[in-house]
Amino acid sequence: MRMRWFLRSPIIKTSHLNLSPSISLRPHWARRTFTSSSRSSMAAIHNHSNSNSNSETGLARRFWIKFTRESIFAMYTPFVIALASGNLHIDSFHRYIAQDVHFLRAFAQAYELAEECADDDDAKLGICELRKAVLEELKMHNSLVQEWGLDLAKEHGINSATVKYTEFLLATASGKIEGLKGPGKLATPFEKTKIAAYTLGAMTPCMRLYAVLGKKFQELLDSNESTHPYNKWIDNYSSDGFQATTLQTEDLLDKLSVSLTGEELDVIEKLYYQAMKLEIDFFSAQPLFQPTIVPLTKGHKPAEDHLIVFSDFDLTCTVVDSSAILAEIAIVTAPKSDQNQPEDQIVRMLSSDLRNTWGFLSKQYTEEYEQCIESIMPSDRLNNFDYKELSMALEQLSKFENTANNRVIESGVLKGISLEDIKRAGERLILQDGCTNFFRSIVKNENLNSNVHVLSYCWCGDLIRSAFSSADLNELNVHANEFTYEGSVSTGEIVKKVESPIDKVEAFRNILKNCNDDKKKLTVYIGDSVGDLLCLLEADVGIVIGSSSSLRSVGTQFGISFVPLYSGLVKKQKEYVEGSTSNWKGLSGILYTVSSWAEVHAFILGC
Repeated sequence: MRMRWFLRSPIIKTSHLNLSPSISLRPHWARRTFTSSSRSSMAAIHNHSNSNSNSETGLARRFWIKFTRESIFAMYTPFVIALASGNLHIDSFHRYIAQDVHFLRAFAQAYELAEECADDDDAKLGICELRKAVLEELKMHNSLVQEWGLDLAKEHGINSATVKYTEFLLATASGKIEGLKGPGKLATPFEKTKIAAYTLGAMTPCMRLYAVLGKKFQELLDSNESTHPYNKWIDNYSSDGFQATTLQTEDLLDKLSVSLTGEELDVIEKLYYQAMKLEIDFFSAQPLFQPTIVPLTKGHKPAEDHLIVFSDFDLTCTVVDSSAILAEIAIVTAPKSDQNQPEDQIVRMLSSDLRNTWGFLSKQYTEEYEQCIESIMPSDRLNNFDYKELSMALEQLSKFENTANNRVIESGVLKGISLEDIKRAGERLILQDGCTNFFRSIVKNENLNSNVHVLSYCWCGDLIRSAFSSADLNELNVHANEFTYEGSVSTGEIVKKVESPIDKVEAFRNILKNCNDDKKKLTVYIGDSVGDLLCLLEADVGIVIGSSSSLRSVGTQFGISFVPLYSGLVKKQKEYVEGSTSNWKGLSGILYTVSSWAEVHAFILGC
């Protein structure tokens, strides 16, 4: 049971659930919080300044945030991971530099065209300075080329991904945008200025991505490592100079777009997004001459391998906890004080009494949960991961969860909820960004031999099935508790199947035991709370999404290490050589943290 409601700040509107507008769903985040400041390190990668409202945040910043998914996909490409690790084969780097030289030449040319279109002296000067910065960057690349004795024209022709990217930039800078006049046909200086804004919109995402990569790679440098083979590249893109140039590019985009209409801003957004996609393609097209750690499913053979993905549901997949939804459905549909209840229906509590009872149960649960967590913590932090000790401690938490669920059943608060209302709520349930896309990419992929299992404390499996069914994900296997019904109305009883950490891990083991095949199994578990700990640890790869203070506190005390997934992959790539295995094994005591489903998707499936 996870009773998280009755907070002051609603995060979902009742209109999404077709409930009364007088009631707002408010999760009671009793055991964890999801704030921007508590996100794992990947969130910090994309937040180089404090977030403000859209009206106060510049266009470039808003687009960078909006297309965070694409930037993550670029960062998780095999080439970028290998480059960050330092074990990228030198031939791969040579070819990348050759392609980047072609790209930078187009970049400089695009700036030149944008400068011609700008009608403001300050804008012209700004674009001119940006072009000079690109020419300096080209000098660095040329020095590397000379150092290696390469002949770019003879040895490395331009590849198709680079061609698409450079043609896109030059077409944009030439005004060849769908539905737009070319520069020669533009009637006024203002119309030409729009081309300058569009061009900056197509160039800014590349600058920000490289600035982020430079800083992130610099953070990941091992202090014990004498030299990174690509340190010159890292120094350039992490330098104060490049960071300042990136901000200058973004500021210029913001200034050039101030007077544009909503329709024209939409054009810039499309160009920004297209540039991000082309950046992913650019990195993905770089040839590799070595094994890589990503994506996880690389080399998957359906005839020999079996990928099994497990996931928690509440606040792992959802934005609001399912208990909050069930509570509000019960309160909204309960009879009011002046209503007479039909004799042929299940007798229900009055709405006002029901709300008070829910409030009492929630408060009691929160206080006792915190006491239980405190009681199971070892007095001193364990130096080494101890699964047995942790398992014994979580047995106490399991007893607490069972007692709490019994209280809910005995209170009668779950009586009289119609199956139709539950399914309607499930259909309108807001899921975390990227969650359904990831699951869909797994189960609809004919080249993968895979299954997805959802293990949840949720009181009502029908709610979960309805949520995924509305996203065309009927293939997911749901393991949760279930309501009992008289006709199509809940009796208030719960068929208990998964109500504790011990139940979850037993379900996890039984699923694996019942896989009647001799294929090589790879298991991934994605979760966010203490209840997921045992499953997270037993899976070959345990991924913690979001930030739960109780999960981290308990895990750390029992010797568990929480490692940001990106830095963990870079470290594994350093150790990954020809003939070695990826070495993903359960019970290692290491869990990997992410801030979004985009990271999960990029790691497991790639872009």
